[in-house]
Amino acid sequence: LPPVNVELAGGNDYAERRIAVFSPEDIYYTQDLPIKLIEIAPINSHYADKLSHRDVLGAILNLGINRSKIGDIFTKEKDAYVYCKEDIADYIIDNLFKIKHTQIKINLSDSTDLEIVPNLREVMGTISNVRLDSLIATAFKATRNSIIPLIEEKKVFINGKSTTSNGATVKEGDIVSVRGKGRFIYDSVLKETKKGRNLIKIRVYE
Repeated sequence: LPPVNVELAGGNDYAERRIAVFSPEDIYYTQDLPIKLIEIAPINSHYADKLSHRDVLGAILNLGINRSKIGDIFTKEKDAYVYCKEDIADYIIDNLFKIKHTQIKINLSDSTDLEIVPNLREVMGTISNVRLDSLIATAFKATRNSIIPLIEEKKVFINGKSTTSNGATVKEGDIVSVRGKGRFIYDSVLKETKKGRNLIKIRVYE
């Protein structure tokens, strides 16, 4: 194959789920990414449920849509923003009317530059070594022993890639997802404590 550019895109800088876009290096125009943003809001906010990521994803998958067509989902109180492949966007808009007990209005975002920033809660803690199980335990206030089975059961992902090593290296800026618990961004080691432990900072998605 001739030299190609490869771009990983999810429609959002915070996106974990991304598609790979391949294009020739000598291309002289900008390609439109096949990603659309759908905005979801309750028809009556006063009586609406607070929607979780699981609520929104479950309602969309109940339409018979393959998970691979859906990118990241961001929730803001009673609203939600869904990135998806463009070939499925109209189908979702035409067929999704309710999430849980909440009647919704849904439309395609007019702004391709709209950046949805998730709610991130800053967490700091001290660990002996920067390794996967220690970071997860710090993020979700759990013990390392309780985290190891989740890793072995393939419920942990680093930047969307499954890992089964509890000692896996996590780099600054990596997104770690744990099924059933949530996800977080590993920021950095802030300093070494007097006892030789590492003070780390992570940001947990709320």
